[in-house]
Amino acid sequence: MKKFFIASILLPFYSLAQPPADVVATTQQIALMEKQSHERLMAPSAVLSSSNFDVKYYRCEWKVDPAVRYITGKVTAYFVVNAASTSITLDLMNDLQTDSVKQRNGQLVFSHTNNALQIIFSGSIAAGTLDSISIYYKGVPANTGFGSFIKDSHASTPVMWSLSEPYGSRDWWPCKNGMDDKADSLDVYITHPAAYKAASNGLLQSETLVNGGTEKVTWWKHRYPIASYLVCFAVTNYTVFNNSVMLGTTNMPMQTYCYPEALATFQANTPKVLESMLLFHNHVGPYPFIKEKYGHVQFGWGGGMEHQTSTFIVSPDESLMAHELAHQWFGDKITCASWEEIWLNEGFATHMAAFNMETKYPANTIANRRNLVNNITSQPGGSVRVDDTTNVNRIFSGRLSYNKGAYLLYMLRAIMGDSTFFKALRAYQADPALAYGFARTPDLQRHLEQASGKSLGYFFDQWYRGEGYPSYRVEWSQLTGSTVRINLTQTTSHPSVAFFQLPVPLKFKNSTQEKTVVVDNKFNGEIFIKDIGFLADTVLVDPEYWLVTKNNTTQKTVVPNTGLGGVDIRPNPFTSPLTVLLHDFTDAAVTVVVYNKLGQVMYKKLITLFNGSAEAKIESVAWAKGVYTLKVFSAAKVFTSQILK
Repeated sequence: MKKFFIASILLPFYSLAQPPADVVATTQQIALMEKQSHERLMAPSAVLSSSNFDVKYYRCEWKVDPAVRYITGKVTAYFVVNAASTSITLDLMNDLQTDSVKQRNGQLVFSHTNNALQIIFSGSIAAGTLDSISIYYKGVPANTGFGSFIKDSHASTPVMWSLSEPYGSRDWWPCKNGMDDKADSLDVYITHPAAYKAASNGLLQSETLVNGGTEKVTWWKHRYPIASYLVCFAVTNYTVFNNSVMLGTTNMPMQTYCYPEALATFQANTPKVLESMLLFHNHVGPYPFIKEKYGHVQFGWGGGMEHQTSTFIVSPDESLMAHELAHQWFGDKITCASWEEIWLNEGFATHMAAFNMETKYPANTIANRRNLVNNITSQPGGSVRVDDTTNVNRIFSGRLSYNKGAYLLYMLRAIMGDSTFFKALRAYQADPALAYGFARTPDLQRHLEQASGKSLGYFFDQWYRGEGYPSYRVEWSQLTGSTVRINLTQTTSHPSVAFFQLPVPLKFKNSTQEKTVVVDNKFNGEIFIKDIGFLADTVLVDPEYWLVTKNNTTQKTVVPNTGLGGVDIRPNPFTSPLTVLLHDFTDAAVTVVVYNKLGQVMYKKLITLFNGSAEAKIESVAWAKGVYTLKVFSAAKVFTSQILK
């Protein structure tokens, strides 16, 4: 969900040709609105439904008039009990009056107290049995946070909408209100004054006049799993228009319900979200609800809400549209299983919106990334993992859950490369254990590791669970006209992490030339020798802002050659390649030889030295596991080391 703390409905609608000038302010507004809308909903009593059943299907029949804050409803729930049961409990606020509960047209006994609706069966239902109940209710819904059930107006016309994330569904309909169960499918029937149109999830099936033409029944059908907080409706004098986008071989419909006074603005800007749809579809996997549609429904709240297939949006701002669209993959198809891991929803949506804007407006990339990094590093601590799920300010921290969560993905892209990173996201989205269900951070980590072949436990320990960021000091010297020696050290802003392991981009430059090299920094004080091809006078640390870092310093030095000779081997034990760092020799060249345990030569090469230093990379993929001997022959002595594969 993306929120703006502005009176958006009082401002003129607009079209952006460029991304927002201050992305940090935008994100902070999002987080503030998110926090405020959730404050009254975070109480432990927000979910009282029982865990002894699994919802399979909801048929929701609602009667509303956008001029009157009231609802009359009949909700039929199909479910399977997971153990022999004589009752189940749904969430429903006491503000609503339950008239009756029926099972196969027979009346059931029920108890509606403390915002829980307990339904007593006439006998025990066996485990694994599919059954159904219908709940008849009515009343004025509760008003939690900014409201989950809103009566408002636009241009003097009544409008009504729902906004239930995370636990507001119980305010206006009986359901399982938690983040642990999704209905497999949904039908919504909305009876409303005939002058209006009603929007909801899925595909429109029919609009039927009833009661002498004074009312209309609008039927929407959705055939994908859906969490209760993503079920929605809105009613007013909507103007409807249609677009479409080719996703592979599917011409996928896009349907917009907007206020008549905003029609021109929505028509002008909707094509932008279709471009974003194609970008996301190609990079992270097929649009999750491709058999149905994507839609925008205008409402008066200050931002947007990613209702499944039917995003509610205040205005067609390009970044806002991209953020809510990204939630269809990250939040709707795969939903975070705990508030501790809200970054799986909001960090991803923030990152994908930034990815979208960088793709379309590359000239703004560096400035926007710099602003985000400055915001993240404005305080020395704070983890992406929410360490206090009872604190709504902590959950919806714009600095941590949104911006730093988004930057974990930037850094993973830097570690893995874009091709592998997006391959991992496609596998994550396609995982049958996660798709249209719930996920935790280790589920994402598993797919990233499988795609890259890299162990990323250190990364999540440092960047997801750990706090703070590194500050780098680069001491460098020019060894020859083309080679530099780099000594890279770091300090960390928080004691929870002693060292951050990252690939660090360093841009060497002079007045006419520049080259960026990436050093894979695995320990403090690590030395690298790189051939940059020219004489540099300046080095910049992470100039394109791929990393979360601050207060970096560089210093050009002259390293005296002791003439004693030194050989550093890393890693040891090794896989491939094996790196041999040669330094402080007086020779113009040395010979490096590797022997196996039988004394056979596995590698031999004359290495040219520049100012007594060089770096040798030895490919060893085909070597068997075991102990090897590495020797370096110089004019003065022979260096011998045992190495292990």
